[in-house]
Amino acid sequence: MRRVCFQLQVKPGHIDAYRKAHATVWADMLSALHDTGWHNYSIFLRPDGLVIGYFETRDLQANLDGMAAAPVNARWQAAMAEHFVDLDVPADQAFLYLDEVFNLDDQLNSVNQNGIPS
Repeated sequence: MRRVCFQLQVKPGHIDAYRKAHATVWADMLSALHDTGWHNYSIFLRPDGLVIGYFETRDLQANLDGMAAAPVNARWQAAMAEHFVDLDVPADQAFLYLDEVFNLDDQLNSVNQNGIPS
């Protein structure tokens, strides 16, 4: 399973609205995310509006394509569009992906596979 992390920026005056929207995500949006393979999906929000998202997937492009084909996603992206800084495309097409540089489980597994006791 691939781990994916991304960043976006919420406008300062929109942080409360962004929080509220994500406290009550539409049921059909939740189903679409689940059905298109987004696993262990979390979004974190700093007080200054920095958004960090994380999810796990077997196939990132299939996830993105699946959501692009889901009618609810277009409605959700339109509803969220006003909250983000400087986006010319829907937020889910503007993710700034972050490189993973450390994962504890991966390193422990590597050490254990090389015969070093854990």
